[in-house]
Amino acid sequence: MITLALAFATGCFTLGLLLNLYRLVRGPRAADRILALDTMVINVIALIVLYGIWIDSQTFFEVSMLIAMVGFVSTVAYCRFILRGNIIE
Repeated sequence: MITLALAFATGCFTLGLLLNLYRLVRGPRAADRILALDTMVINVIALIVLYGIWIDSQTFFEVSMLIAMVGFVSTVAYCRFILRGNIIE
């Protein structure tokens, strides 16, 4: 039963990842691209966590936390670059 739930969740997050990839490429403004990239990072984190559950390993949870931190910092840096023109004040 857990295998079926993991497969369904993986399919849903993969579909979300593909739709966000479309928005990243097609987005009319930079803000749409930033949001699509941030949502793609969240979907990748979810897929990594699901894979960790599937193979019963705790290492992937630590990797997902590291990717979440890097994703947050990169989103903030990209927003600052778009708004101000520089990242470091």
